[in-house]
Order: sequence, then C-alpha cells, then structure tokens
Amino acid sequence: MVDLTAYSVKLKKMVAIKDPELVTLKNGRKAVRGVAAEDPSSKVIRIVSDKQAEEIGTLG
Repeated sequence: MVDLTAYSVKLKKMVAIKDPELVTLKNGRKAVRGVAAEDPSSKVIRIVSDKQAEEIGTLG
C-alpha cells in the first residue's frame, strides 16, 4: 500500500492524508489531494510518481 502522507504548512509537520483524491496538475504531473487527518480545515497535496499514481488509482 502507498504511504499517503504530506507536509502541512499550517501544522508544520507531516500528516496523513484523509479522503485522498488523485488529480492531474496543469503541467501533467499526478498528485494526491486531500485534507490533513489531524485538522480537517487544513488542505494538503503531494506530487506522486506515475507508478504510485497507478497504485492509488487501483485502490480507489
């Protein structure tokens, strides 16, 4: 399973991503977007590789 964590600027630490959603950025790169598990008002995003994007796509 893919480790879905991202750095939260608001919380100043690494947090787990709750409700992850696979998105494609304007430049064509894949990313996982969601909210921080510790603070639902804090949005986080993490750029992932194509291999990780495939694994995440099969999970959801």
